[in-house]
Amino acid sequence: MPPKPPSRPDRISLWARARLFRENVLAAQPERLYGAWMAEFRTPFFRSFLINQPELLTLVLKARPEDFPKADRLSEGLAPLLGQSVFQTNGALWARQRRIIDPAFAGGRLKDTVPAMQAAARASVARLAAQQGPVDIEAETSHFAADVIFRTLFSLPIEDGTAQRTFQLFRAYQRAQPILTAGALIPRPRWLRRRPPAEARHLAAEIRALIRQLTETRMAEIRAGTAPDDLATKIMTTVDPQTGQGFGIEEMVDQVAIFFLAGHETSASALSWALYLLAVHPDWQARAAAEARAGVPGLAGLGHRRLIRDIFRETLRLYPPLPMVLREARCPVHLRGRRVPRGAQVVISPWHLHRHRLLWDNPDGFDPARWQSANGQRGLRDAFLPFLAGPRVCLGAGFAMIEGQLFLCEVLSALELAPVPGRVPVPVSHLTLRSGQGIWLQLRPRGLDDDVAAPGDCHPPGSSVN
Repeated sequence: MPPKPPSRPDRISLWARARLFRENVLAAQPERLYGAWMAEFRTPFFRSFLINQPELLTLVLKARPEDFPKADRLSEGLAPLLGQSVFQTNGALWARQRRIIDPAFAGGRLKDTVPAMQAAARASVARLAAQQGPVDIEAETSHFAADVIFRTLFSLPIEDGTAQRTFQLFRAYQRAQPILTAGALIPRPRWLRRRPPAEARHLAAEIRALIRQLTETRMAEIRAGTAPDDLATKIMTTVDPQTGQGFGIEEMVDQVAIFFLAGHETSASALSWALYLLAVHPDWQARAAAEARAGVPGLAGLGHRRLIRDIFRETLRLYPPLPMVLREARCPVHLRGRRVPRGAQVVISPWHLHRHRLLWDNPDGFDPARWQSANGQRGLRDAFLPFLAGPRVCLGAGFAMIEGQLFLCEVLSALELAPVPGRVPVPVSHLTLRSGQGIWLQLRPRGLDDDVAAPGDCHPPGSSVN
């Protein structure tokens, strides 16, 4: 079975629970959450409700999202870096920001980002092919995802001096500022906020200074009529249709910071787990490699590579990059007959939802074929939230799906993956879902006959999914 942290017993001491929270938030949750529609947690200080029932998720995320605004506890520690980015805001400010940003990520616009994604993927494959011995694949997927962000946003490869320095600072920031901790999940008075570590605040200031430099340079290029037609130019030349105003420099710095942090972190997490799952399932890997080598390259070919799409979906199901998100009840409400008071915390946990025993067959197993079954289609509709849903659905969801499939195609076409004996990754929550000790793989060039698999051990690459 793919690795999964053990659950805690239902009844443990407060001290033991606090210790588990410090070590791994996922391991601090009881096993019953994988079969519950809703669970309530009470303390003398706050009440928290975790919801898994599809109808409740629809209510909170789609039907009444304004009554369940985003809680800021998960992200308050990120404020020195992200400022008033679209990740941080609620209400009218958030709506204005989305009206300006969304056109850059519309479906027709995404096709323009594919050449940059492919260039980054091929550069990644070249780096991997040159390495000897075991490779920490998390480090490489992080490098690749950062390269994609810089190429698509500012038309710069990561080898550019400013891009390289920004990437190095972000790597240090990831280590200095975890997001999912016990403190992040515990409500506190507004006057008692978590203060980010001093190192994280210093790194955030350095990162923002570099992003400001890139943004000011791009603004000057736009005025001179020499700006490249990339995502930064698109966003910086779009105005809110309701106000006629676009982003100023500081507001654009806020948005670029979250594009990099969210887009880079989530993609790196998903891709590292995808490569690990393929490494420990060589039959699926062989089928996927055959599919990757067949047909036309690029965006046009992805529509015919359904197995690779389903492998990426299955990875997102088992290892959602954001394992938990928080909402807050703006007014009293009843959920499943229980009164949820104003200010109560509502937890949406893709980690538990995607492994829920009442919603998925073989919930802890790696089975890309499930997406062709009735159970998989039901799950896709009701219980698959790697990018959340509703008005606050991740604006980069389509971008991430294209990026992930293109990367897997390039890697599988060129390289064979194998696990390193004795090194089994354990999922832990940092900024995203990562392994505590890295994800180590063995790589070797794939020969022309390496992609042959026995018939019948996976579904045919050309099978359709409606």
